[in-house]
Amino acid sequence: MKFRDSWEGDAFDPECPTRVILDRVGDKWTVLIIEILDDGPKRFGEIRQAIGGITPKVLTSTLRSLVADGLVTRQSYGEVPPRVEYSLTELGRSLQAPVAALRRWAELNVAEVIGNRDRQAGLEPVKPGSR
Repeated sequence: MKFRDSWEGDAFDPECPTRVILDRVGDKWTVLIIEILDDGPKRFGEIRQAIGGITPKVLTSTLRSLVADGLVTRQSYGEVPPRVEYSLTELGRSLQAPVAALRRWAELNVAEVIGNRDRQAGLEPVKPGSR
């Protein structure tokens, strides 16, 4: 398949790379990074601190993938000590609204989803923080 600048994929076609993109943008770390960079450029440590719970290795790998996909830019400054900032590209900014909506949906529906999982497993549903 030859790629052009403008064409539309088909996520239901197993040969279409759209599935790779869905995998990337559906990743929890991608969602959180896109949200964090919505406020402007951030350094690696700022991103890691804002996310919480992500290892440096996973953050590095995710940022590299987002840069390769053209969703994030990496700007290195020739300073001592070295300074690197990450920011959203125009393409990355186009993901902000869908990602924010997905995050908000998860926040609003987490209790119901966890309750359903607990009931399915035969457990008594519990409130967050009481496990």
